[in-house]
Amino acid sequence: MFTADLPPITGPDVEYSLIAPILIITAAAVLGTLVEALVPRTRRFGVQAAVAVVGVLAAIGDTIWVYQSLDAVKGGGHSGRGQISTEGALSVDGPGVVTWLLLLVFALLSFLLFAERRLEGGLSAFTGRAADAPGSAGEAEATAARIEHTEVFPLASFALLGMMVFATANDLLTMFVALEVLSLPLYLMCGLARRRRLLSQEAALKYFLLGAFSSVFFLYGVALAYGYAGSFELGRIAVAVSSRTGSDTLLLASIALMAVGLLFKISAVPFHSWTPDVYQGAPTPVTAFMAAGTKTAAFVALLRVFFVAFGGATWDWRPTIWVIAVVTMFLGALVSIAQTDVKRMLAYSSIAHAGFLLVGFAGAYVGTTDRISSVSSVLFYLTVYGIATIGAFAIVTLIRDAGGEATHLSRWAGLGKASPFLAGSFALFMLSFAGIPLTSGFIGKWAVFSAAWSGGYWPLVVIGVLMSAVAAYFYVRVIVLMFFTDPVGDGPTIAVPSVLTTTVIAATAAATVFLGLVPGPMLDLAQHAGTFVR
Repeated sequence: MFTADLPPITGPDVEYSLIAPILIITAAAVLGTLVEALVPRTRRFGVQAAVAVVGVLAAIGDTIWVYQSLDAVKGGGHSGRGQISTEGALSVDGPGVVTWLLLLVFALLSFLLFAERRLEGGLSAFTGRAADAPGSAGEAEATAARIEHTEVFPLASFALLGMMVFATANDLLTMFVALEVLSLPLYLMCGLARRRRLLSQEAALKYFLLGAFSSVFFLYGVALAYGYAGSFELGRIAVAVSSRTGSDTLLLASIALMAVGLLFKISAVPFHSWTPDVYQGAPTPVTAFMAAGTKTAAFVALLRVFFVAFGGATWDWRPTIWVIAVVTMFLGALVSIAQTDVKRMLAYSSIAHAGFLLVGFAGAYVGTTDRISSVSSVLFYLTVYGIATIGAFAIVTLIRDAGGEATHLSRWAGLGKASPFLAGSFALFMLSFAGIPLTSGFIGKWAVFSAAWSGGYWPLVVIGVLMSAVAAYFYVRVIVLMFFTDPVGDGPTIAVPSVLTTTVIAATAAATVFLGLVPGPMLDLAQHAGTFVR
């Protein structure tokens, strides 16, 4: 009888075609969960791998279609492509969709490493029962029964889903939810290593505790931003920041707290302490996925928050970013020299690369038709860094001894004679990390340094070049060890990989060379992606 007085109920306006790649990955993750319940254990691993890989391939195809269908828009005096979608929750724009494509490619390569079963006697790198103590009767029983944690595939798909949403979130609440969706599966997967179980579980616990603290800081910053602007949407926060109608103390506190959460995810100093232990202890395929995917999603989210929401307050936050960039480059490069474990060395290398990426970000250069912008330079750098990182960790899985992966650098002596292909590929990735000409890493560093220089911040560029020279030392040291140092004892043991790991190494090596010699197409893609849409 009161229906006439009730307002009409309208459904949310969701552009499903624009977010179809996210929906595809969601479907793959949910289907993987059902596979765990419905498919017999003996067939589960292959089915899970197939579901994850097919889902990523389908999402890659749809992402290309979404990018081609984006409409050009004008905003803030700078051109962009895309639109705000799902009732303001997501910004499906050029940089965001390019980030989707990068994340999906990184996930595809990582999933192939997940599916490798030749290195552990027909089993994967993931333990059968994580609760069993190493060397216990329970572990032996699980190994004999060929029990594996096949849940890693849907877990990784859920993490990928979180990364994709995180990179395109247009409101802070959605961004926080995405942060937790991408983080929680990674916390769990870090503790599932088949070998060195206690080290793996220690890494998972450290990552969980420190990640939880960083999430609290981020969420508190979100609350303060809402108190300042009265909205979670980045565009409305930008309007409030430009007008400066609220308390500057509240604004600065919000910026600082959210920066803590985001800088933690990219391993920037002083929020980097988790990185070496987690990279060393986690299963190496998970380390590869995390190193490439999490850093990419977090960096794009960092750019989106600070360029869109806090773009009107650049002189409030940019000096701090300059300092963090310098300290991150310095510490990452110097501490890497002292490392004797290859995975810890790559972890500190990752920290140094975060500093180089922050150089491009700190310049905050919007770009012109003939000069690369900060956003475009960071996208290109993330591309070449992610590819080389996955390739390097793929090789780490193949250098082995009786205890599993031989990660101590002394075991890599003489690798050039034992396996010229693996040693040559690893040397190529090291040269790319160092930024040597004719590699993709050189073009990546040129891009971020060029953006900072064009923005007028040449001191950062000078420091970045000097730190690149320092970092080159430990990369070249590994090359000398592999090719010009006699092996200790019998030398390194090389596992024979399946076609999966071989494909990953060959593809990443080829991409590293191609993007170094012919960077134009990827640079054009990054530049034509435009700016963030608000």
